[in-house]
Amino acid sequence: MPIFRPQRKRPPGTGRLGSSPTAITRGCLDSALACARSAYPNEFGGVLRADPPGVIAELLLLPGTTAGRRHANFQLYMLPVDLAVSGTVHSHPSGALNPSEADTTLFRHWGKRHLILGYPFDAGNWRAYDGNGLEVPLGVLGTRRASDPLAGVYRPRAVHRPETVARATPVPDQE
Repeated sequence: MPIFRPQRKRPPGTGRLGSSPTAITRGCLDSALACARSAYPNEFGGVLRADPPGVIAELLLLPGTTAGRRHANFQLYMLPVDLAVSGTVHSHPSGALNPSEADTTLFRHWGKRHLILGYPFDAGNWRAYDGNGLEVPLGVLGTRRASDPLAGVYRPRAVHRPETVARATPVPDQE
């Protein structure tokens, strides 16, 4: 007697949960590059999340991650339980895009896709690697808006800075 196994319907063209991602969104890549520029001259480290399966769409920053000029230490125990987490991203302030021995050890033990960002942290200075430390192609989905001269530049919100928020009502003159 055959065993009934329900099948979850997935949209066509999406990979299985846990499969190796084949692309990254432009927004996620720009966020990682902006974080690397912000951390320079120290290294930057983060975790990549693929959602929908097959497309890396989120950058997770782990609490307690420490970084110096030659290292970025992830606190992987701070990672939420999430099957969509697919790899890591970190920067090399020296500009070298090849993984070090410590990088390949991390790659072998954790995740399926890993990015290394190199100085000066622009759109062409990054590489993707698999779990064995071999370079793999990773497509970029989305385009940079040419009309925005600051596209890809990190601009923090002014929500937490009341002095930069315009007042809704003018303050009356006091005599």
